[in-house]
Amino acid sequence: MTTTMNELIAPSAGEMDWHQQGAVALSIERQLPDFQDLACHHRKRHEASLYLEERVRPEDKFEDIIGRSASLRAVLDQVKIVAPTDSTVLILGETGTGKELIARAIHNQSSRRDKPFVRVNCAAIPSGLIESELFGHERGAFTGALTRKIGRFELANGGTLFLDEIGDLPFDLQPKLLRVLQEQEFERLGGTQTLRVNVRVVAATSRDLPQMVANREFRSDLYYRLNVFPVRLPALRERPEDIALLMRHFVDFCAKRMNKQVEHIPAKAMETLSNYPWPGNVRELQNFIERAVILSPGKILRAPLAELKQSAGADALDQGAVHKAMTLKDAQRDHVIQALAETNWVVGGPKGAAARLGLQRTTLISKMQKLGISRALA
Repeated sequence: MTTTMNELIAPSAGEMDWHQQGAVALSIERQLPDFQDLACHHRKRHEASLYLEERVRPEDKFEDIIGRSASLRAVLDQVKIVAPTDSTVLILGETGTGKELIARAIHNQSSRRDKPFVRVNCAAIPSGLIESELFGHERGAFTGALTRKIGRFELANGGTLFLDEIGDLPFDLQPKLLRVLQEQEFERLGGTQTLRVNVRVVAATSRDLPQMVANREFRSDLYYRLNVFPVRLPALRERPEDIALLMRHFVDFCAKRMNKQVEHIPAKAMETLSNYPWPGNVRELQNFIERAVILSPGKILRAPLAELKQSAGADALDQGAVHKAMTLKDAQRDHVIQALAETNWVVGGPKGAAARLGLQRTTLISKMQKLGISRALA
């Protein structure tokens, strides 16, 4: 039987299967690093869609205030400047922007830090009782006054008195407050003895005090006495770059308090929360994150995003088309105009609007041109 050269060289069918299997195995082995790299790439993309990598760094936190935006940093610079003095501070800002945190920071950064910090919410106390709360009363001063009561001014002696929602202080009580601010003395309700105190007053309001003065709802002399050093807090929608930091902080805080391990935040939730206008500001965000942590059974945050859509729809119905049309550009324009108005339209210099906004003078001028801001039109 004659054997050809091709038959000698060509392997049998079984041998071909074995050779093919070896070749495939060798090919897979050679490509394994590529498969591993691809798997690692997909895993990292998945993690990027879940993890909120930004953590709160030490430089992002001042006292209990968190953020790195230019507008917030400008406010904190003002706090550092005024805190060592004994000057009266008026904190302005929408509800939920953290006015009490700023007041506490002023106290903690002052020489009074070891003395009392006493808070009074002027909107939460009935008008008939607020004088007694602030200045105290003597026994028998009114029906039910069975003992002497020490007021908040006496309790804060040597320290700081924070008058929250000062715009809700009754009109007939404002002269007595003005006297304490000017003379540092008062009498208890029903008493004749003049008491002297050493109290620094920090006041706050979410109301438009100049308009209230124009409407004769707030005394002009008290307003000017309170307005020694105004500090305006930006709304959360004016510093969207801080939302991620605040989310991470509140998730960690709430999870620790509830003994949970919520470590990941989905990218969709992150995007939705970053774009939401937050009419209730930081307080609303904190409450929303707390609710989300409660609803999260595992390590991934389960944020009830549908609530935000419903809330946004309700706000549009309640506040009309003007509010619905409000854009970030509109908010920035209002913020810049407010800063210019508070500085009497001085742009540059250490007390100018640019410094207050944390911007260079040329940057602010350019921004004013882009936003169409001029003193004649504002």
